[in-house]
Amino acid sequence: MSREALRTPKLPSWTLFLAVCAVGIGGTFQYGYNVSIINAPTQHIHRFLNETWTNRYHKALNPDLLTFLWSVIASVFSLGGMCGALVGGSMAIRLGRKGALLMNNIIAMLASILMGISFPTGLFELLIAGRFLIGINSGVGICVQPLYLGEVAPKHLRGGMAMGSSIFLTGGILMGQIIGLRELLGEEMYWPLLLSSSCLPAFAQLLFLPWFPESPRYLLIDRGDELSCVKALKRFHGSSEYEREMEDIQRESFALDGEKAKKPWQLFTDRAVRWQLITVIVMTMGQQLSGINAIYFYATYVFEQAGISAEHIPYVTLGTGACECLTALTCGLLIDYVGRRYLIIGGYLLMTFWSIVLTFSLTYQELYPWVPYVSMTSIFAFILSFGLGPGGITNTLIAELFIQSSRAAAYMIGGTISWISFFTIGMLFPFIVNRLKQYCFLVFLLECSSVAAFLFFVIPETKNKSFLAIEKEFHKLNFGRNKKETELYERRQLHDGF
Repeated sequence: MSREALRTPKLPSWTLFLAVCAVGIGGTFQYGYNVSIINAPTQHIHRFLNETWTNRYHKALNPDLLTFLWSVIASVFSLGGMCGALVGGSMAIRLGRKGALLMNNIIAMLASILMGISFPTGLFELLIAGRFLIGINSGVGICVQPLYLGEVAPKHLRGGMAMGSSIFLTGGILMGQIIGLRELLGEEMYWPLLLSSSCLPAFAQLLFLPWFPESPRYLLIDRGDELSCVKALKRFHGSSEYEREMEDIQRESFALDGEKAKKPWQLFTDRAVRWQLITVIVMTMGQQLSGINAIYFYATYVFEQAGISAEHIPYVTLGTGACECLTALTCGLLIDYVGRRYLIIGGYLLMTFWSIVLTFSLTYQELYPWVPYVSMTSIFAFILSFGLGPGGITNTLIAELFIQSSRAAAYMIGGTISWISFFTIGMLFPFIVNRLKQYCFLVFLLECSSVAAFLFFVIPETKNKSFLAIEKEFHKLNFGRNKKETELYERRQLHDGF
C-alpha cells in the first residue's frame, strides 16, 4: 500500500465514536448541565430559603442574608469545581483515565441525593453540600475527559475527537435549558427533581463506560502494560490499523525513558514546558474572561428591546444554547481541516469585532427601531465566534501541547486557573456592569485582542503532528540559544529516533 493511501484520513471506528459518547455524558455534559439548570428554579429556591428560615427560627429571613445564602448556593459550585480540578489529575494518574471518570460518578450520585432531599427535610445546608459535590464532579470531569479523548484519538482525528468535550458541554447547557422550562421541571414543585436529575448522566456513564478500554497511552507509558495497550488499540482502531498508533506511543515512551508523571508544581520549575504552561494559563483565563458571561447577561435586555415578550424569552434563550451546541459541532468538523491556530486566533479576533459592534448598538439601542436587531444579531455572532474559537479549541490544545508525563498536571493547572477565573468573573461581573454599563465590552475587547496577539506569536499549528513534534516546536521558545540545554534536547531526539 502506498504512503499516500496510508495517510488518507479515515473516519473513527464505531468503538471510538461510542467511547467519546460514553465519557462525554458523565464528563463535560455534567458541567454544562449543572451550570444551566440552576437558573430556572432561582425564585423557587428563594421561597424555600424564606420558608425554611421562618419555620426554623420563627422570624423572617433578612433580604441581605437571603442574597448571601443564594450567592453561596450559586458560587459553591465553582469552589467545588476548583477542588475537582486539583484532584482530577491525581485521580487520572492513580486510577487511570477511565477509572477516574467511573469513580467520579459516585460523587455525582451522592450530590443528587443531597439536593433531592433538601426540600422534604427542610435543610438548605444539604442543597449547599450537594452543589459543592456536583462542582467537584464537574471539575474532575472537565479535567479527565479531554485527557482521555486526546490520548485515544489518532493524530488525524485528534482535534475532532477532542472537540467531543465542547460538544457535550454545550449539549449539557442546552439540555439544562430545555429541562428547566415550565412545561417540564421548571414548576415550583419540581425543582428538587430538576437539581437531582444530574444523577441520570452519572448512571448512564456507569452503565456504558466499563465496556470501553482504558487509554492506551496510559496503559503503556504510565503502567508499562504493553499487552493491555495492544488490546485497547485493536479495539479502538482495528487489527489492521493499530500498528501506527502503537509506534507513535512507543516513540513517546522511549523519549520519556521511564520518566514518571509530574506534579503540577514541577511544571512551574521545568524550563522544557515553560511556554506551553504560559500558553495554557493565558488560554484558560482568556476563555473565562472573554465576555461570554456579559453576552448572556445582556441577552434578556436585548430580546425585550427587540419586542419579545417576557414569557417567550426563555424559549428564545434556548436559541443561544442551540447556537453554542451547533457551533461546537461545526468546530468539530472544521478543526482537523482548518487547524487549531486559525480557529482560536480567528475566534478571538471576531469576538473583538463583535464587542465593538455591541458597544455601539447598546449605546444607541433606543435611538432607532432597527438597532435592537443589530444587538441581537451581534449576540448570536459573538456566541458563534466563541464556540468556533476559545470555547472549542482550548481543551484540545492543552492535550496537544504536553507529552504524557506532563499532560495530567497541565490539565490540573489549566482547570484550576479556569475555575478561579470563573469564580472571579462571577463575583466581579455585577460591579463591572453597574459601573461601566454597555462599555464593559471595551474591557472584553482589550482582553480578546490581547489573547489573539499572544497566541499569534506563540502557538504553532498542531494539526496532524505527534506530541513529540509539537514539543519540538516549543524548543526554541523554551531554551533559546542555550547550547547545553539544546545538546541535551538533541540527544533526547536521537533516542526518540531509535
